[in-house]
Amino acid sequence: MSFAFGIGIGTQNKQGEWLEVFYQQPVMTPDNTLMEVVRNVVDYQGGNQAISASSETLSQLANALRQAGQTDQATLAEKAANSKSPVVVTILDSDDTASSTPEVYLKLHLISHRMAKPHGLKLDGIFGLLPNLAWTNEGAIDLAELSDRQLQARIEGRTLEVKSVDKFPQMTDYVVPKGIRIADTARVRLGAYVGEGTTVMHEGFINFNAGTEGTSMIEGRISAGVMVGKGSDLGGGCSTMGTLSGGGNIIIAVGENCLIGANAGIGIPLGDRCKVEAGLYITAGTKVALLDDNNELVEVIKARDLANQQDLLFRRNSQTGAVECKTNKSAIELNEELHANN
Repeated sequence: MSFAFGIGIGTQNKQGEWLEVFYQQPVMTPDNTLMEVVRNVVDYQGGNQAISASSETLSQLANALRQAGQTDQATLAEKAANSKSPVVVTILDSDDTASSTPEVYLKLHLISHRMAKPHGLKLDGIFGLLPNLAWTNEGAIDLAELSDRQLQARIEGRTLEVKSVDKFPQMTDYVVPKGIRIADTARVRLGAYVGEGTTVMHEGFINFNAGTEGTSMIEGRISAGVMVGKGSDLGGGCSTMGTLSGGGNIIIAVGENCLIGANAGIGIPLGDRCKVEAGLYITAGTKVALLDDNNELVEVIKARDLANQQDLLFRRNSQTGAVECKTNKSAIELNEELHANN
């Protein structure tokens, strides 16, 4: 059984290189009937392939799909046959490392369509396959061709608006998942997983391969690789430490029903029902004074020893400046086990 499939409409530069691809109806783990039809019509040689498709090929594919009872994909192929933009049929036989831009875009779509979760797909090496583009009101433009396009627009009495210069487009130009609110759509990248019930306010940000399970208020930053559990809120200006540029390999996550206060941040994964006081940034090496229910000091530890523990309250002592953690008894007992042989 194949891993994923999609009929995409995209953009190419003057050299015929793919810049971006839009997949309206990507399919994860497509059934054998669908893939048998596709293999018989397009020039598929096996493995992972992105195959440019002509109008004639797409019409043949549409007829064959309809005869096989694959109505949705048949309709999509019929519409794509009339496209003025280039069309690609992308087949991922397995979740191997991508080798082309259309393959990367299909994987990013799978995440934003909620068909795969962050860390569920192989995304290594994608930066080299995503060209840095001008994202404009007329679509994606190769930076080498931007100046001529701007001039042509002026000659025709138009203004070409460049909204961003980046490798990733905003998610909502490709996917708008059900049941979400995004105040500033430029702040959510394609490849984000935005769970139903999530609200992303103007200063909120969600990177690719990151996101929320749902019912969250996001006014802070969700960095690449970070997943936020249901019912958890990120206060204004807060941050979650990703793994792209820090050199670390710890997967940062936020459990359910947590709160990271305004301008706070975490460099450790949080368990359920945890709180981080506004303005406090917890990194893995932060020295934390562990307090019991009577506010008595148990010991001073590194924050990494409390990773994934539940019911924690991180705060800074306003008199001494020390970082403190009020925790439940089970977390203290676990910490004692961790240090038993030190």
